[in-house]
Amino acid sequence: MPDLLGPRTKLLFVGVNPGLSAVALQAHFPGRTNRFYPALFRAGITDRLIDASSGFAPGDREYLAGRGIGITALVPKATARADELAPAELVAGAEALTGAVGRVRPHVVAMLGITAYRIAFAMPKAHVGRQPSLFAGAPLWVVPNPSGLNAHSSLADLAVAYREVAVAAGLELSPPPA
Repeated sequence: MPDLLGPRTKLLFVGVNPGLSAVALQAHFPGRTNRFYPALFRAGITDRLIDASSGFAPGDREYLAGRGIGITALVPKATARADELAPAELVAGAEALTGAVGRVRPHVVAMLGITAYRIAFAMPKAHVGRQPSLFAGAPLWVVPNPSGLNAHSSLADLAVAYREVAVAAGLELSPPPA
């Protein structure tokens, strides 16, 4: 699954790992129940709703990169569910992510999901929000995972959290849709 990383990446979203459909479609967060793109739109990060359910439309990757948005995964291994990953895989992913963040130098890194973050970074008491230490020179935030399996956060909650990290990253935002 190719990362979406570019020289103008300001905000790097880090998913836990790609799902099987993401790899098949070669598009990040393609599931119809995944709320990633609706949350970006409601947060004003994008000015249009991206539908990756059948793969990216022509120009979607370029549009996101042009907005300063990067997307990668903590663990590149595709699974049906993130809870299929072993703790050692998450820890190894955090180590590898350090190199990518150092090369790309985003303004902010946003990890999607507190449970994976706690394991990968050996921070069992961490909370959602800005973390106290920089990660490879970038401020690190943990934001709610947009998966439809994450019933703890509503779409409105996701939009608020994602807008907060976008502001911290210095992205130019659109007004949220009415």
